[in-house]
Amino acid sequence: YPHFAIRPHSRMPGVFMGKPYRVTCPFTCNLTPGESVYGEELKVVQTKDEPCEKNEYRTWNPSQSKLAAAISCGIHNIYMAPGSRVLYLGAASGITVSHVSDIVGEKGVVYAVEVSHKRGRELDEVAKNRPNIVPIIEDARYPHKYRMLVNTVDCIFSDISTRDQTHIIGVNAQYFLSDGGGFVISVHAKRQISGDAMLPEQFYSQTVKDLRAEKFKPKEQITLEPYETNHAIIIGTYLPNRKK
Repeated sequence: YPHFAIRPHSRMPGVFMGKPYRVTCPFTCNLTPGESVYGEELKVVQTKDEPCEKNEYRTWNPSQSKLAAAISCGIHNIYMAPGSRVLYLGAASGITVSHVSDIVGEKGVVYAVEVSHKRGRELDEVAKNRPNIVPIIEDARYPHKYRMLVNTVDCIFSDISTRDQTHIIGVNAQYFLSDGGGFVISVHAKRQISGDAMLPEQFYSQTVKDLRAEKFKPKEQITLEPYETNHAIIIGTYLPNRKK
């Protein structure tokens, strides 16, 4: 790739940006060099600014990951960096979780919660070669069931397409999120307002109000077009009066 370069993201440690083809997309430094998690392309590229082990980077396709889409669309923060502790709700088969694993690195940890046993088995496979992923096959509505597995975290990422997602992230924040910690929530308007006379923008606004009621301070909202339709990412911080 003679004209292909990867550079560190200007605001997000552990995230890199490159333009292998016509479109700029994110990359992460492969925590397990030589291994692809879900068939993503591996790129070996020399970088001067921030060396990566064996200079191997994993392509993070924004069409396959809402977090990658948000980064590609210009979100200002994801509250994750090398060494971070992240609680990931709605981990699915571990595609995005694996990239978060790259970002936080060997000194960080990703507590990955997934309710589906089928997807949980796939998540377990991803975690086998990535010791910084702790797979938790439980319903995120009941964080007391996994409270013994999770320490205080710096960030909660949530991608659960249910009407009570803001309450779910709020309950988990009470248990695990540090005061002033960050949150990133993926909102799928069309799926969650099915049957209701509400436009996606109205739903996003309602979600922001619901997040404030759960003691979050939303700071930015970004839609994910052209990668996802009727999706938005909302980020911010947690400001409880006092955690229980």
